[in-house]
Amino acid sequence: MSAHTFNSDQAEDRVETCDVRTVNAGKVAETRARLIGAADAAQVAAIFKVLADPSRCRLVYALLEAGEMCVCDLACTLRMTESNVSHHLRTLRAHGLVRARREGKMVFYSPDDEHIRLLLDLARAHVTEPRR
Repeated sequence: MSAHTFNSDQAEDRVETCDVRTVNAGKVAETRARLIGAADAAQVAAIFKVLADPSRCRLVYALLEAGEMCVCDLACTLRMTESNVSHHLRTLRAHGLVRARREGKMVFYSPDDEHIRLLLDLARAHVTEPRR
């Protein structure tokens, strides 16, 4: 039995709510059992919040393409100041999205792991796919 019933003459802007209030207790229980916990959801949301900044998003994409870059090269690639790049890298590093490696007087940045590429590739595929 469907918990959602819509008349064909309903306005398109009413899609978000049901006209009949019924609860499918089995589906609710199954979903709750698999639902992400509040602490994990907060961490996931924090990552998306960090990546919501276009400059940080582009920085991560540059690192994904290059594999590893220093602040000077990133600044030149993205046409940003080194100070601005450093500021964004600190934020990305604090959230585990990039890591730093020192070699003498140089510091090189790279994506923290392959999950970062998957995350951004999926998001990019989503925003570039034709809308239904």
